[in-house]
Amino acid sequence: MSRVGTVEVVDLDATGWLLDAGTGEPVPEAWLRHYFAERLAPPVWATDILVYVHGWQTSPESAYRTAERLLVLMDGVLETAPDRYPTLAAKGFSPWCVVVRWPSSSLVTPTGYRRIRDRAHAMGARDGGGHAAHILGRLLGYLDAERADPEAAPVLANRDGQYLHLVGHSFGCRFLCEAVQWSADADLVDTLGWSVPDHSPSRPFTADSMLLFQMAARRDAFLSLFPNILPSEAHDGAPLRGPIVATYSRHDRATGFWHLRAEQQPGIGHSGIGPAPAPMFTTTLLPLDDRYPHSALDHRFVNIDASDVFVRGRHLNPAGAHSDHVRAESAHLLLTLADYSR
Repeated sequence: MSRVGTVEVVDLDATGWLLDAGTGEPVPEAWLRHYFAERLAPPVWATDILVYVHGWQTSPESAYRTAERLLVLMDGVLETAPDRYPTLAAKGFSPWCVVVRWPSSSLVTPTGYRRIRDRAHAMGARDGGGHAAHILGRLLGYLDAERADPEAAPVLANRDGQYLHLVGHSFGCRFLCEAVQWSADADLVDTLGWSVPDHSPSRPFTADSMLLFQMAARRDAFLSLFPNILPSEAHDGAPLRGPIVATYSRHDRATGFWHLRAEQQPGIGHSGIGPAPAPMFTTTLLPLDDRYPHSALDHRFVNIDASDVFVRGRHLNPAGAHSDHVRAESAHLLLTLADYSR
């Protein structure tokens, strides 16, 4: 049995630190876990936990509505054609979403775009002095520790665990990548990390999927900005069990024309992930009638060409289709990733 998901929020200040929802004041470091437990305990009915981080030019209200809309779309698509997602249909799909909100508004100009790009870097990157990666890492670690084990015996009749999916848009994708990369650091506490020292497959202790809508970062970001996201001889890599999937559209002017002017190359949201530390697979954003073959998504990196779907922008919006990801086709992709996570 499935149900429409619900949405909770986490608010960050301009440095990336967590704000108390009741007072608007920063939550002290020592109280972070208590705050998460009080406000963000995963509900027992949830089969899947989604963490959504919005992007540029998104108000707190709009971020909430976007997450709600995606959940409604997922519910509608699953109800219309459950046979496309056989595992979800058989075992149920009841998502619970945590929306991470941050100050992302600026003038809709190249200067405004660069301003928020720089803020996102300062908030998220270690060398930027910001805290977003630390806070998100702590949040993901808390959610990972509190969620039910999907491989354990069923705790409720309609589910056998809770799966964790990371979803970002625009600059929000950078925050997620920074967070999971930083979370691999063994010196940090309470972050998303390896649950067992021998890397036993008995528990999916990592994020089960990562979907990056129209990522606002240079095409070589997974070499230049996030070099430790995959395992190597020198480090264990970030705690990602599933693929890193990124959509792109040639109609995205924010990560196309503007990003080209700012960084001398188009962004991932316009042209897809470029050089990466593992082979790349490229496919298209499929219509609802077409099922993604497992072989199309079972890769470390997957580029999804959404140019035939993400085409709309508000009238005279110079960002183009940068925010045109709230689509039934996106819900189809999210559901497929959740289905293949089982």
